[in-house]
Amino acid sequence: MQIEKTYLEGCFILKPKVFQDDRGYFFESFNQKTFLENTGVKVNFVQDNESLSTRGTLRGLHFQTGAFAQAKLVRVIRGEVLDVVVDLRPDSKTYLKHFSIVLNDSNYFQVFIPRDFAHGFVTVSETAIFAYKCDNYYHKASESGIVFNDPDLAIDWKLSDTEILLSEKDKTLPRLKDIENAGKT
Repeated sequence: MQIEKTYLEGCFILKPKVFQDDRGYFFESFNQKTFLENTGVKVNFVQDNESLSTRGTLRGLHFQTGAFAQAKLVRVIRGEVLDVVVDLRPDSKTYLKHFSIVLNDSNYFQVFIPRDFAHGFVTVSETAIFAYKCDNYYHKASESGIVFNDPDLAIDWKLSDTEILLSEKDKTLPRLKDIENAGKT
């Protein structure tokens, strides 16, 4: 597995070695020892999640706060998404900067997202199955988010606002400037 740093400290792209033949494919999607040796990050995943989304579905930008903050390892099982992470660590050199990458069922890339980052993705294929591991359990009272089109973040989601489908919850997410102590998770 090849592990590459992004320009956001602590955020990594994992590129597994894929073995393919006429029967299909095989790859190791995560190896804790290899990850620790290449990143210096010790992580213990405790929860796996999966979603199915149709084209234009945008989920995010989500994060959990305080003791319930989560690091995540995300990937696409089927289809294609534009994956976006935002650094919410006030003491970071890349505070409020974002990183985006296309994840799909052809490149098999994964993204490790540290705690204290917001995360979101938009489905650009007809459908996508998106899976992720978390190092902390979901805690409803600690969930938070930032509206996807916050002008202070200026994220290019590669789709027009009219193509984007949001949940009722995501439609009401606040702008970053309206979140008290934003990023102090």
